Amino acid sequence: MTPPAQASTPNTGVDPAALTVLYDGACPLCRREIDVYRGSTPSASLDFLDVSHPDAVLPEGVPREQLLARFHVRHADGRFESGASAFLALWSRLPGWRWLAKLGRIPGMQQVMEVAYRGFLRVRPKLRRFNAV
Repeated sequence: MTPPAQASTPNTGVDPAALTVLYDGACPLCRREIDVYRGSTPSASLDFLDVSHPDAVLPEGVPREQLLARFHVRHADGRFESGASAFLALWSRLPGWRWLAKLGRIPGMQQVMEVAYRGFLRVRPKLRRFNAV
């Protein structure tokens, strides 16, 4: 008896666990936080894209203003997440940060994080004045 045929996954050369972190490099606090993340050794492929840079190649169909308005990540399969869920996706891939991702997945905690993040977004424009932050 021959085993049933198994569907093969095409080798696209893309790590299915890869994550692209889209951030506002013109925000001093955001830039410093990204530098901290870059200093960690990820468990999966991470790419960082400063969407504030005029030469950045942005994801097709997503306006720069939308990407600058909130923190986003894009999964290898093309899915986007933003705000608290984007932070959780990133933290779950970084050693030393996974505990925070687990904490954020406690029922109700992601909603609390999202409210806090929206509060930060209200004061973030004021931070742009402090380029040396």
